[in-house]
Amino acid sequence: MALKITNKCINCDMCEPECPNQAISMGFDTYEIDPNKCTECVGYYEHSTCQRVCPIQNAIIADPEHIETPDQLLAKFELLKSSS
Repeated sequence: MALKITNKCINCDMCEPECPNQAISMGFDTYEIDPNKCTECVGYYEHSTCQRVCPIQNAIIADPEHIETPDQLLAKFELLKSSS
């Protein structure tokens, strides 16, 4: 499933440059993750880099509105790579 940035975000700017899919951008109040671009770093890394660099616990969580299997995330990764 795609990830989501919660209102715990302090806008520290750590996550945006770490996203290999450029799925993270500044929203109205906090950073946001585009679920159409987020692959939870599947295809790039073993773990989601945005979650690893975030200094606030549980500020970046799985988005229950965008549930995807690892295979679906890999397919999204392949589609994004082929269109870039």
